[in-house]
Amino acid sequence: MENTEQIKKITPYRDINDVLFFLAIGIKDILGQDLVGFYLTGSLTYGDFVEQRSDIDLAVVLKKPMALENLELVKRLHLDAERQHGKWAKKIECSYIPLAMLKNKLPPKDPRPYMGAGIFYPAAPYGNEWLINKYFLCKYGIALIGPDFKDLAGPVDIADVQKACVKDLHKEWEPKITDPDFLADSHQQSYVVLNLCRILYTVRRGEAVSKKMAASWVAKEYPQWESLIKTADNWHYGVKMERLIETIDFIRFILEKVGGGEKK
Repeated sequence: MENTEQIKKITPYRDINDVLFFLAIGIKDILGQDLVGFYLTGSLTYGDFVEQRSDIDLAVVLKKPMALENLELVKRLHLDAERQHGKWAKKIECSYIPLAMLKNKLPPKDPRPYMGAGIFYPAAPYGNEWLINKYFLCKYGIALIGPDFKDLAGPVDIADVQKACVKDLHKEWEPKITDPDFLADSHQQSYVVLNLCRILYTVRRGEAVSKKMAASWVAKEYPQWESLIKTADNWHYGVKMERLIETIDFIRFILEKVGGGEKK
């Protein structure tokens, strides 16, 4: 997208478009010639967005790792965006990815700057979500500035995404079985259940789809989990989801259905 004014109409949500425009102008100003592209990803791009619960997911591609003198400026930009658009405070996630990293199939060893949950991390590590996120950026990502993401990253093989999902299941979600403090949070219960649905769908069906579509499929295939999945899918901020034991049992169920696979 060459004309940043078009960002003001990019989604059906005026306040979100204002956030995107504010960040786009600031990112262009700070990064200058080092900026390759700025991308909208996540639920806003594939029809899964729910205003009362979803985050705004973003990615920035740079020609080279971010210069130290720009880290504080980018941090300040994000904090200013959240102050000025308080409705979306702590709900904006943004990774700053050097262009050379996009060739990686495995999670890059070098960290990157990342904004999430209202905190700016100058050097956040990648996990097994790397390839999954890259797949969704290639398939659905919207260029706010710069070329299509898939023109930068190239194709992502769904077989590799399936392997990444299995690794993510074992490394990220299996440990939550013994972390009741994490799962006591209603948001986390919903997030875990819906993520697990997408992992199972991807591994079994050979396609990565929205969490809502995956959740609908799992609920129909395994009706014993329909109530939990519907509760997770309907959750939003301000509502309690008190399904801790069932969520832990659901993690065990998904582990059983997915099988051993690649665990590391």
